[in-house]
Amino acid sequence: MNSLLYVYALCTVLLFVKMFGISAYQGYYRIKNKAFKNIEDAGFLRVPAHTAELPQVARAQQAWLNDLENIPIFWVLGALCIFLNTDYFITKWLFIIFTFSRVTHTLTYLTSMQPWRTISYSVGVLCLFIIVGQIIYRVISA
Repeated sequence: MNSLLYVYALCTVLLFVKMFGISAYQGYYRIKNKAFKNIEDAGFLRVPAHTAELPQVARAQQAWLNDLENIPIFWVLGALCIFLNTDYFITKWLFIIFTFSRVTHTLTYLTSMQPWRTISYSVGVLCLFIIVGQIIYRVISA
């Protein structure tokens, strides 16, 4: 069995936990402030519906959307790396650095920390491009 699969699995689980954390973060602020945009949610708690999301919830939504632009691509490219048996050492570190950069991106997004948000985003994207290079190299050299 490809031991890269274990690193990929761990990174996937960590990214899932991080994304779930964003959802919990949104729920926490909605419940704490009894601020629900959906009429049925507000009606359930017998509070008026809000016309706009709380700022914290809106930021978390933006971080979530950014994850949806990057993490599924990582899943596909990571699976290709495992299937094609790319270089273990390089790919392992790319998986780890990508995961760390996505966690850092979320934390810096939620806390409005520039330039660290952009730096962490850029590191993650760079990892994806290097992973693509690993895949292309493996396919061409096969």
